Amino acid sequence: MKTLREELWFNVPTRRAFINITQQVQDLVERSGVRDGLVLVNAMHITASVFINDDESGLHQDYEEWLERLAPFDPSTRYQHNRTGEDNADAHMKRQIMGREVVVAITDGRLDFGPWEQIFYGEFDGRRRKRVLVKIIGE
Repeated sequence: MKTLREELWFNVPTRRAFINITQQVQDLVERSGVRDGLVLVNAMHITASVFINDDESGLHQDYEEWLERLAPFDPSTRYQHNRTGEDNADAHMKRQIMGREVVVAITDGRLDFGPWEQIFYGEFDGRRRKRVLVKIIGE
């Protein structure tokens, strides 16, 4: 069995962003030499997410608005967590909704997606360095 473990690093200059990381993950699959297996893509920070969906700007804007209605940033005093000196309780909740990781099948050395599927890094409390784990296993 072949394996590869790599980290992708992000330092998003804004508080929130969605970044398409599909090609970076595919490049790692190719580097691993795995033709048939699985790839785990995992946000390694509690205010960031990895998810799969369509790369369509209207959908991304809809996510922004929907998440802000579910877990608004302001007023930050509404959250018990923020009494610790943080201001990112909303980011923890947004991450919980959007998810921690995805697993994608690898077939013939390629990510085996359905129509329109892409992998995204979701940042909900940016302006600092964070990482995503990519773990590939297979033959």
